[in-house]
Amino acid sequence: MKKCIVVSDSFKGTLSSQEICTLAAQRLEAYFPGCEVVRIPVADGGEGTVACFHEVCGGREVRVTVQGPYGQDMETAYLQLDGGRAVIEMASCAGLPLVSGCKDPCAASTYGVGQQIRHAVQQGNRQILLGLGGSCTNDGGCGCGAALGVRFLDGEGRSFIPVGGTLERIEHIDVSGAEELLRGVHITAMCDIDNPMHGSAGAACIFGPQKGADPAMVEFLDHQLKALDETIRRELHQSVADVPGSGAAGAFGAGILAFLGGTLCPGIEAVLDLVDFDARLKDCDLVITGEGRFDSQSIRGKVISGVSRRAKAQNVPVMVVAGSVLEEMESVSSDPDSGITAVFSINRQAMDYSESKKFSRQNYQYTLENILRLLQCTERKNAAACPDRGRAV
Repeated sequence: MKKCIVVSDSFKGTLSSQEICTLAAQRLEAYFPGCEVVRIPVADGGEGTVACFHEVCGGREVRVTVQGPYGQDMETAYLQLDGGRAVIEMASCAGLPLVSGCKDPCAASTYGVGQQIRHAVQQGNRQILLGLGGSCTNDGGCGCGAALGVRFLDGEGRSFIPVGGTLERIEHIDVSGAEELLRGVHITAMCDIDNPMHGSAGAACIFGPQKGADPAMVEFLDHQLKALDETIRRELHQSVADVPGSGAAGAFGAGILAFLGGTLCPGIEAVLDLVDFDARLKDCDLVITGEGRFDSQSIRGKVISGVSRRAKAQNVPVMVVAGSVLEEMESVSSDPDSGITAVFSINRQAMDYSESKKFSRQNYQYTLENILRLLQCTERKNAAACPDRGRAV
C-alpha cells in the first residue's frame, strides 16, 4: 500500500477524531512502511471544529474577547486561513459545556458568535465557515444577528437583543446594517441535522431537553420560535422554517438564512471541500473512515456517506471501522451504490456501552491491526505471484 487516507468521525465519549487518525496512522506506518498516510480529522460543527481544521489546513488561531451565553466577557478563538477564509465554531462561546449547572435556553444568547464573525470580517475575511453544533441557545440566531447590525424592534419601536424567551416581542426587523457589513461576504453554516425551525421535530422539541428545558419550557420555546417565524415572513418576506437544518443550534440555522443571507450545508461536505479531498484521493489505495455507531443515519449526509460517495467516484475502496454496527446496516457493503467496500465493528465482546467504552482505544487498535495484517498478507502474496509487478519496463 502506497497511500491511505484516514478520515473518521469521533467515537463520541470515547475517542476523538484526532485520536483515531493518530492510532490508524501509527498502525499503517508499522505494517506498511513508507506508506503515505493522509490524516483528516473531522468534526460535526460542534466543539472541536476549529481544532480539526487547524490540524488539517494549518492557519493560525485568532483570539478575541466576546460575550458568553449570558453576556459575560470571555476569550475564545477562531481559525484564520489563507485566502480570506475563517472558521468559527459557535460552541466556543455559546456551547453547552459553558453552562453546565446553569442551563437556561430562554436566556442564552448567540451574540458572541456574531462578535466573532464581525471581527473576522473586519480583518478582511470574505468566506466564513461557521460550525453549528453543541449549542446551549434557542434564540433563532437573533443574538448573532444583533451583533452584526440587525435591529430587532418591539411594539413601541425600541431596539433590543432577543433571546429564546423574548422572540415574540419582536415586531419589526431591520437587516440593513448587517447587509452593509456583510456585503461581499458569504457565510456557510455546517449542520448535520435536517430538523425544521419549530414543531414536533423542531429545535425546541427535539433539542430543548438537553439544554435544560422541561416539558413546559419546551412548549414555551417552540411557541417563541413560531412567533419569530411569523415575524420573519411578515417583515423579511422569507419562508425559512421548513428548510432542512433551519432548526440547527436552537434554530440558528433559520437566522443564518433570514438575517445573514448565508447557506446551510452538511458539515462533512464543507470539510471535504475545504481540505480538497477529491484531489487528495488521487493515487490513493484505501480510505479508512468510521464513527461510533454505524446506522441508517450514517449514510444520510454524515461523514461516512460523504467520504464513500466521493471515493466511489474515483474507484477508491472504503473501509468502515465503527464502534458498533446495527443489524440493519450489515448488507450495506454489498450494495454497489454505497461506495463502501467493507464494514467492521471494534466490539469484541457482548457488553454494555458503559463498559465497552473503556476499551475503545484497545479495541480499535486490535481490529485495525487484524485488518492490516490481512491486507499485508494479501499484498505479499500478490507480489510473490507477480515478481515483475512494479518494476520499470
